[in-house]
Amino acid sequence: MAPILTLTVNPTVDICYEVDRLAKIGKTRARVRYVAAGGGGINVARGLSRLGGRATAVHTAGREVGRRLNRLLDEEGVDHLAIGIAGETREAFVLFETGTRRSYHIVPPGPRLDDGEGGRLVEALGRAAGRHEYVVASGSLPSGLPDAFYAVVARRVKEAGARLVLDTSGRALRESLREGAFLRRCNNHEAAGLAGRPVRTFDDARAVNEYLLAAGATEVAITTLGELGALCSTRHGHTELRAPPLPGEVLSDAGAGDAMVAALTLRLAAGDDPVEACALGVAVAAAAVLTPDTEPFDREVAESLCPAVRLRRQAGS
Repeated sequence: MAPILTLTVNPTVDICYEVDRLAKIGKTRARVRYVAAGGGGINVARGLSRLGGRATAVHTAGREVGRRLNRLLDEEGVDHLAIGIAGETREAFVLFETGTRRSYHIVPPGPRLDDGEGGRLVEALGRAAGRHEYVVASGSLPSGLPDAFYAVVARRVKEAGARLVLDTSGRALRESLREGAFLRRCNNHEAAGLAGRPVRTFDDARAVNEYLLAAGATEVAITTLGELGALCSTRHGHTELRAPPLPGEVLSDAGAGDAMVAALTLRLAAGDDPVEACALGVAVAAAAVLTPDTEPFDREVAESLCPAVRLRRQAGS
């Protein structure tokens, strides 16, 4: 299977601390649970490796935290290409409270990038994309870059002859619609931003997916609905994928979207159709919410949940 290229414009070094319980007054003694490179595309690359695939992560890296990010990726064995920037790569913090089993995520906005840095990133991605069938761009944009940055990325990936899988939010999502991608994944909150109303049901998701397909923004539209599952849509129709019953309690939804994108892109690269690929994605996302904070999903749990993902093709309009 050909390797998959991922893009992370605004990566992080994730530092997770474990506490028994947060103290309202005074000090809370903490233990370092783990330190790892993070950010959308990097998380996708890690998920791909966990599922037996191969990935190269293209990302920015700036100053001391950027050097630490590179070192963490090297130590983890993640193939990556760092594009240097002047600003400091951000650090994100996770507090896991063992008493309540709750996770608290503190995520800063990240460094400001200028046009030259954004241009170098696109050029590096464009050169690398020609050697890959699939490119995954996932995550937020830092300040300084235009909201249409992902539209530029989509154009370059298409020119390189690769297929783009895009997962972003907010203004970056809306502005990216001017350029077509192969596949777009939106969660229900991102989809609500496009629809201008809550997206809670499969019918709500269908309206969003039909809008994306009709606008020529994508060939495959996937809207996820949390514990309900996901709707996968192409010009051939819409398929509901209901999430499997969970064998444990939900501990954190952080990283579930990236895990899903990793799984479905892996299966697309292996030749599966979008619905089959999405089924594994739903199972992997379900496994991901069973792990605390941003810990990787358990592959065996994900594979055991896959047969329980129920598919239902929606009737035509």
